[in-house]
Amino acid sequence: MCNNNENNACDNCIQDILKVILLLQQRACPNDTCLETCDRGFLGQNSLTLFNTRPVVLYMCGSNGTPLTMPISRDSAETGTSSVFRLEKLDSCCATFRVLEPNPDTTSTVPYLSTDSFFTINLDCVCILRCLNDTFVDTQ
Repeated sequence: MCNNNENNACDNCIQDILKVILLLQQRACPNDTCLETCDRGFLGQNSLTLFNTRPVVLYMCGSNGTPLTMPISRDSAETGTSSVFRLEKLDSCCATFRVLEPNPDTTSTVPYLSTDSFFTINLDCVCILRCLNDTFVDTQ
């Protein structure tokens, strides 16, 4: 899969899982009962709590187990980075993610805060997708 340009259809398991995550985030449907996997058919844990995000961590081909990190701000003067992302758009082999930053308020039930930092990546370069616990992220 990594850097393999023989198949332009981008039919791979990571793209399929990201399609499910995006659909779930758009619909936030809490009525399914599936296993606790990345592609389970609901956000959250069948509770009344509102979840709208399945945060993910991406690992690139050849990264030796180090997750992809991106800046938490568009401002080049800020130096913070994060390895936690929210899928925003999926178009064939390209996925656009929003960078999420850890919430500094450790007493909050919301573990991540939305940022104004986005990136688009070719999914052929991603070899591992790690899903974190579903949560609510204010994207306004």
